[in-house]
Amino acid sequence: MNYHSLKNPELKASFSEALLSSLAPDGGLYMPDSLPRFGDNELARLGAMSFWACAAHLSRFFVDDKFSDEDLQGLCADAYDFPLSLTTMDGELLDAATPEPADAYILELFHGPTLAFKDFAARFMGRTVSHLLSRSGDSRTILVATSGDTGGAIGHAFLNLPGVRVFILYPNGGVSSVQEHQLTSFGEMGGNKSNVKAIAVDGTFDDCQALVKQAFADSKMSAEHNLMSANSINVGRVIPQSFYYFWTSLQIKAAFPNRPIVYSIPSGNLGNLTGGLIARKMGAPIDKFVVGNNTNDPFVDYLNTGEYTPRPSVPTLSNAMDIGRPNNFPRILSLFDGDYERITQVCSGYSYSDAQTERHLRRTYAHEKYLMCPHTAVGHMAMQDFAAKTDKDYTKITVSTAHPAKFKDEVEQIIREDIPLPRSLQNCIDAPSHKHVMEPSLSDLDDYIRKNT
Repeated sequence: MNYHSLKNPELKASFSEALLSSLAPDGGLYMPDSLPRFGDNELARLGAMSFWACAAHLSRFFVDDKFSDEDLQGLCADAYDFPLSLTTMDGELLDAATPEPADAYILELFHGPTLAFKDFAARFMGRTVSHLLSRSGDSRTILVATSGDTGGAIGHAFLNLPGVRVFILYPNGGVSSVQEHQLTSFGEMGGNKSNVKAIAVDGTFDDCQALVKQAFADSKMSAEHNLMSANSINVGRVIPQSFYYFWTSLQIKAAFPNRPIVYSIPSGNLGNLTGGLIARKMGAPIDKFVVGNNTNDPFVDYLNTGEYTPRPSVPTLSNAMDIGRPNNFPRILSLFDGDYERITQVCSGYSYSDAQTERHLRRTYAHEKYLMCPHTAVGHMAMQDFAAKTDKDYTKITVSTAHPAKFKDEVEQIIREDIPLPRSLQNCIDAPSHKHVMEPSLSDLDDYIRKNT
């Protein structure tokens, strides 16, 4: 598989080159030259596999000859050693043998080590980077901006890997207290010389993201530090997100062959949606996607008006979606050749205030006894609004992106009950915090990297 820059399609790269460089030389996002398309017989075979085996098979079409089939099987088996759960709010797992199957499910993507959906892409990415660096003896300095969950997943996936240094930039005061403990506890897990450092930037997530982009645009800084991004500007983050849409849609179709499938995705940088759209283009039996935004909703505005207007982000309860300039919008355009009508045939969007999110989270817990994180609540509201406007009998899948305990303080205030912390989060709370606070200044970032390499 070759990749090209969305700014200049003549600029080409292999998967390994695109992964390790993150952006094309012209600053464009990399995109696959083509996507595989699977027929019915192959889809049936892939659906009968375990998730990790299906992911290994799919990844063969996106990587290069630096990865053997055995490499990919070992890599995916190791990366995906945790459950991928499709459940109703009553706790009933998807089962093709159910006489009266439910029409609505929650795709719980938070059963990985950092309890967020980002584990799926981060762990695949960490293992592919480690594989390449072990072959070449090279090193990389990873810069990652996070609005909450990305930094924790990347930090965990790359912790103690030889040849890799990770600098996590997050908005100071802009993530939940549990998320901050998770981001700043890597010094304890990695020892005094941990290769993962947390930087609290006095600004918004957009400031953090802009700082990462500025660092890559500075050719001297980028070359000196061998910079690499682990944000979804890196195609190595987006491609693995297609795997769980592909595989879960095959499980759903096997259970309910006569129903079309719709996924609702709480969205910020649009990487999760891009992964789903890639899966659909590969032949996954997905009819539509619903996008749930908080008040940072430039993409929902685009779906409703045809006008895309990025803007400064504002803080909300669903902080991981506080993004006013979604990185992956150009990739979505490319998947549809820029055709607005085709995009809106597949994607619908809705946005919600914090007050609406709080009410829905509280009501769902009171009536259904199912506790959601704020982001999942946004996605679930969007699914309900979509369902109310269609007569079609869909199997409805709401994507749950994080464990509610990652937002313990906020969720406890809403439901007025204590939430027990999973052991992995309690360990982060108990660990000493290691962070560096700085202004959103490229020179300050450069200085800090120099002092910690």
